[in-house]
This record gives sequence, C-alpha cells and structure tokens, in this order.
Amino acid sequence: MKKLMLICLVLLSSKGFSQSFTQNIFSRLEFGIKAGANATNFTDANFPTDPLIGFHAGATVAFKITNNFLFQEEFLFSTQGAKIKGGSLGDQDLKLYYMAVPLLFKYRTNSGFYIEAGAQAGIKIKEDVAGINTDNFAKKVDLGAAGGIGYQSKMGLGLGLRYIYGISKVADVNVSNITNDFKNNAVQASVFYVF
Repeated sequence: MKKLMLICLVLLSSKGFSQSFTQNIFSRLEFGIKAGANATNFTDANFPTDPLIGFHAGATVAFKITNNFLFQEEFLFSTQGAKIKGGSLGDQDLKLYYMAVPLLFKYRTNSGFYIEAGAQAGIKIKEDVAGINTDNFAKKVDLGAAGGIGYQSKMGLGLGLRYIYGISKVADVNVSNITNDFKNNAVQASVFYVF
C-alpha cells in the first residue's frame, strides 16, 4: 500500500512539473506575421545593375530569453535579384525567389525600440532569368548576415528596417564575360504584428 501511494505521489508531482515546465516555455514564445518591400541588388558583379524592388512575407516566432533579449526565427517568402543593364545578360529583371529563414538575436527596450543581428539562409524556390539555357542559374542555397532596427508597440504592431549582406556567391553557371563572384544584398522594410 505504501509503495502504491509513493508511486501515485511521484506521478502527480512529475505531471505537475511537466505541465508547469511546458507552460513556462509557451509563455516565453511570441508568434507573429510580417510583410514588406525589398530593394535588392548584386555586389561584386562585373556587369551593370540597378536595384530591383520586390517583397517578402511570412511568419515569425521568437523565444524570450529575458524580458528584453530574444532569439527570433522567421520563415519568409522573399524575392531578390537585380535589374541588369546590358552585358551578356542583356536588359532584364533577373528575379530570384527564396524561402528565407533569418535567425536573429534581438534586444528590445521596454519602450519597444529594438536592434537585431544574425544570419539568414535562403533556399531557392524559383528563378526568372531570360536568355540562359539552364534552370540552375543561381545556387540552391543563399547565405547572408542580417542586421536591423525597429519598433514594436505594446499591442504588437511594429515596423522594421533590415539590411542583409550576402556572404555566398549567387551564380552556379558559367556565362561568357560574367564572373560568378556576385552576391545578393537587400534592404527590407517591414510591417509586422506579434500575437
């Protein structure tokens, strides 16, 4: 009888512990949605380019390490690329479509202003490149470093501005008179809402 009571007490206390632990984890999570505009271009390209205007949209999840310090992950559909101005590729909007996953450390003040920094990985979904006889102009993975600033109101609505500096080379194909050293770079302006 004593053993049965002891087992019941252990099960009840472990169930209470696991529920409080789970509740504590979920109370530290922030979920949100975001969308905005991109201005993207290539750096280190040996052909003339201008910025290309695009967009990004998706979901966010953040874990509050403390009340002011967070780790945030985002899942964004994002357009990148550049306006090509002549050369071997002619005049065209070279568009690359990615599923981008930024991983950011964020410091948010009590008043709602924040700074963020981290890395971003992009998985290529599609590309729109005229005049190239291949489906693989760009590499499947694009890596970058990200940093930004913004403001989040008490009700969860916010504005953000972020710069993404490309680390990995974009091109995965040999085209005459084009070096494969160019990288994606982007400025993003976002509106978001955190639940």
